[in-house]
Amino acid sequence: MSGSASNSAGGTSASLPPRSKNSAGNRTNIGWEYGTNVLGNGKKVKCNYCSKINNGGIFRFKHQLAGTRYDFEPCVSVPEESKALMKKVVSDAKDASAKKRRLTNLEQMDADEECGQSFSSSKNIFKNKSTGEGLQATLNQMYKKGDKEKVDAQIAEFFYTSAIPFNAIRNPAFIKMCDMIARYGVGYKPPSYHDIREKLLKQAMEKTDVVLEEYKEEWKRTGCTVMSDGWTDKKRRSICNFLVNSPKRTVFLYSLDTSDISNTGDKVFKMLDNVVEFVGEENVVQVVTDNDANFKAVGDLLMQKRERLYWTPCAAHCIDLIFEDFEKHLKVHEITIKKGRKITTYIYGRTQLISILKKFTRGRDLIRSGVTRFATAYLALACLHELKA
Repeated sequence: MSGSASNSAGGTSASLPPRSKNSAGNRTNIGWEYGTNVLGNGKKVKCNYCSKINNGGIFRFKHQLAGTRYDFEPCVSVPEESKALMKKVVSDAKDASAKKRRLTNLEQMDADEECGQSFSSSKNIFKNKSTGEGLQATLNQMYKKGDKEKVDAQIAEFFYTSAIPFNAIRNPAFIKMCDMIARYGVGYKPPSYHDIREKLLKQAMEKTDVVLEEYKEEWKRTGCTVMSDGWTDKKRRSICNFLVNSPKRTVFLYSLDTSDISNTGDKVFKMLDNVVEFVGEENVVQVVTDNDANFKAVGDLLMQKRERLYWTPCAAHCIDLIFEDFEKHLKVHEITIKKGRKITTYIYGRTQLISILKKFTRGRDLIRSGVTRFATAYLALACLHELKA
């Protein structure tokens, strides 16, 4: 019998509907610790502090204890600690309600987008007649305001942890990437390591080849200039970059490791001749290289073979060589440059002097002479003159 009664009772309690959090018998609502249910239905609550009977249920009673509603008469007998607790309870409930509404609205907007509704039609549907502003725009401004700070912080963390230069954020491709991710919406997953290393890289190369074909058509119409730029990387390898300039734009062609051929005339000639062949002899007006002796000799050979083009020394390199001759052949230049180098070497060899320097120059550094760029010696003197005070 007892077993049957137990099962029956258990079945009865399981079939009852869930209790409201504001109901009189629900002790999880903290408001019932400060008030008493009068009629049993939870609509009239007697205050345990002032014995006043309040209409409107436990929700209204909590606001009366907290004193947060201008249309509710607050309880004057409630202690400050209980009043502060009720304020926190009311505030938390308000925030939870706002968050629930926000999630509901976002889910509705996602559902509308999946049904294929355009932005213009959505704006017309949610048009506010009194203010003329769309409800959609208002919701976006309200709910995205707090999220933007979190998104900005996450983007910044990505830059910091990946050691990405800060000026990369000015890249138009980065702005376009963020816009496309936003348009895709919730649920976007970035490409995998394999995709970005293989598939997407090949697609980018194919896209670049298509763009290069457009430039080649421009080269046929207007002619172009082939430019070589030699430099040395951190591993002391000699690298030569080849670029093509036309009225449309300067484009990078390719680069070669010239460590074993930079001082060999016939190999340098073959290298430049291959570049001209790749671009098309009929399209090339001139070839620009450094003014070194080997490049000058190769330039003459190139003009003998390719009679339609000219070899031209690099103007920047010519100016650099002129500065080198100034230092070598003019005594006053040689002495002045040596004194300037002594000053910068002396300062940057001592940590305390660097600290004092930046204090008086407001964080600016001195320009120091480069080993292979003679123009930097004069830039260094100009910097010393500017900051001499």
